[in-house]
Amino acid sequence: MKKITIVLLLITGTSFSQINPEIAKSAVNIEMLFPEGKSKALILSYDDGAKQDRKLVELMNKYHLIGTFHLNSNKLGSDKDFNYLKKEEIKDLYKGHEVSVHSANHPSLVVLSKIDIIYEILDDRKELERLVGYPVRGMAYPFGNTDDKVIEAMNGLGIEYARTVGDSYNFEIPKDFLRWFPTMHQFAKAYWEPNQPEKDKKELELFYKKIDDFLQTKDLAVLDIWGHSWEFGTDQNKWNEGEKFFKLLANNKSIYYAKQIDLVDYINAYRNLKFSVNKTSVTNNSKFDIYIKINSVVFNVLAGSTMILNY
Repeated sequence: MKKITIVLLLITGTSFSQINPEIAKSAVNIEMLFPEGKSKALILSYDDGAKQDRKLVELMNKYHLIGTFHLNSNKLGSDKDFNYLKKEEIKDLYKGHEVSVHSANHPSLVVLSKIDIIYEILDDRKELERLVGYPVRGMAYPFGNTDDKVIEAMNGLGIEYARTVGDSYNFEIPKDFLRWFPTMHQFAKAYWEPNQPEKDKKELELFYKKIDDFLQTKDLAVLDIWGHSWEFGTDQNKWNEGEKFFKLLANNKSIYYAKQIDLVDYINAYRNLKFSVNKTSVTNNSKFDIYIKINSVVFNVLAGSTMILNY
């Protein structure tokens, strides 16, 4: 009889634990959403500061897109390699967009000494801040090159993300913002080699397939496209291709159009939300409203507030 009673108690206890609402809630996953509850984010990231940025920014503005532009301050105003923008036009040209570090002189940072890496980054950051009038906190590695030595040298320099050129062909949020791998180069690798029409066609098909995948996915997704405006040159066909993909991505209610630093700030604010043990309340100490989803219920956790989560 005692054995039967023990077995019944064990069964009862097991059943209770399976339906205990507190235990059930603690097992629920919390998902991040982008501002306004959006599930997608778009970053358009361009390097060097060539004079073709004028036309590229005009095209972005036409479609209400936002760009992040990584500039070499010591090359501005020169015609070495190609014609660069003038310093006096930087602030007005990139209004509404982000200006970011790309090193002062565009060397490969991995071959420099620690002190030279520091000067390349700080000199560029300081001059760009003088030009635009706000803190510059992002970066793209020149040539996309980085290693542990470079990242160690960057500690304490005020750089909060740094983009490589290693295409991931996915839409995942980077785990390490100083090793930021973009989704893909503009047009994938089309036009990288002259007189290769079949290869160009294949790469463009891949490029537009990834854009369609991004637009169709139901998962949280970041599409990060990078490139250089000087790649368009004076080739109207390339500019037409650029406008084509801008049109595809513009005016989509599910997309958060972001400066790269704004996306970083938002993700960091989400990661710093403070949840109760049973996930029934959350405190948001940031200055951003943060959107989350629990059990298909969307919550807007207001900046500087504590919220009870009923789901």
